[in-house]
Amino acid sequence: MHELSGRERAYAYLRDQVLSSPAATGTFLNEGELASQIGVSRTPVREALLLLVSEGLIEMVRGRGAYVPPMSGRQIGELMDLRGVLERHAADLCLTAGTVPVERMSDTLDQQEALSEGAAEDHARTFIALDGAFHQHLIDAAGSELLSHTYAGLRARQLRAGLSALFGAPDRKHQVCTEHRAIVDALRSGDAAASAEAIDAHLTVTTRILLRG
Repeated sequence: MHELSGRERAYAYLRDQVLSSPAATGTFLNEGELASQIGVSRTPVREALLLLVSEGLIEMVRGRGAYVPPMSGRQIGELMDLRGVLERHAADLCLTAGTVPVERMSDTLDQQEALSEGAAEDHARTFIALDGAFHQHLIDAAGSELLSHTYAGLRARQLRAGLSALFGAPDRKHQVCTEHRAIVDALRSGDAAASAEAIDAHLTVTTRILLRG
């Protein structure tokens, strides 16, 4: 198994643990504190930060360091539009090829439903990680390496947006599960139009919550 380098460990931690948290928005990141938390020197942390700068996820401010900017309304809209294009395309490919991953998506949805009780902050990160896996199953089943890679590249933004949306509406966990169930049912039926409609409905609700917040 490939052992992650210090830079890879720092990048993964920043992407999945730090930048995905709504609390990080509008803050400056401390390289020394991050290095201590991750268990690496400051050099790989700085390298990881530069990678994230190149991806547009953070900004380097002279004299202040790494800044986590809020997602603008335009960025949120563009993210959701791109997700819609990729997910609808994947659904069409899967339905045509007969490779719809209904069982895998249903299993992931069952795990989400098990976490849907209680306050939004309970198991929030796990719930959103499962949310990402739910959609990635559909993307990967389309059989396009480029499609899967492109979608996976949205991970940090999707984690961040997903957590923000989860806290942005009451009972959002249950709503997400209901919307996901509609997607699975439409895909199971083999109806491409219904599948696209279910995907769009889910993304529209998420977008509305994020823009309202």
